[in-house]
Amino acid sequence: MSSADYAQFLKTLCLEAGIPFYQGRVGDGALLELITREHKIDSCIHFAALAYVGESIEKPAAYFENNVEQGVALMRSLLENGVRHLVFSSTCATYGEPAQIPIGEQTPQWPTNPYGWSKLLMERLLDSYDCAYGLKFAALRYFNASGATAKHGEHHEPESHLVPNVLAACARQKGTVFMFGRDYPTPDGTAIRDYIHVSDLADAHIRSLNYLRKGGNSECINLGTGIGY
Repeated sequence: MSSADYAQFLKTLCLEAGIPFYQGRVGDGALLELITREHKIDSCIHFAALAYVGESIEKPAAYFENNVEQGVALMRSLLENGVRHLVFSSTCATYGEPAQIPIGEQTPQWPTNPYGWSKLLMERLLDSYDCAYGLKFAALRYFNASGATAKHGEHHEPESHLVPNVLAACARQKGTVFMFGRDYPTPDGTAIRDYIHVSDLADAHIRSLNYLRKGGNSECINLGTGIGY
């Protein structure tokens, strides 16, 4: 593609000019070898995953293939190319139905859906790879990511997140907002959620990467505010 077409392509992806972009699967060993060789990669932040809870129940094979099988291939390629620092996007879904609230990092993990299991399996894999190969990691367990920055918003279909769906309904772009659960011990019977802003999530990833690069030990960390809404 021409330089002008490439610039427009980056714009549609919300990437700044000058940022290298490669399209492919995270488990593509040849592609990863090319990237690490061309850019002397020493660390990785792994965001890629299928992430719809409901869809994972309907299509568990797709979730385990994409989130776990591809993840194993990614870890193999990283080790082969000398990468020893990894920040991994995990999820509070690894806790399932917690026995205690608020949820701490030591709360027992027992997911209730294939999406949560796929993330927990990757956490256990990373722990094993740390012990065996010295791959230091920070597994960041997101609670409810929300919000936008001054330059970038969120748009994807289907949209399953509550905040953009409520805003779309207010703007009359969508007629109905579905709330799941009406028998929780709360004032209106719906679930209380811990929302964390995407800017804070981004900051946590940068801090985690800097921590690992300074020799920090592997950690699993909850990312939330500790306040429910």
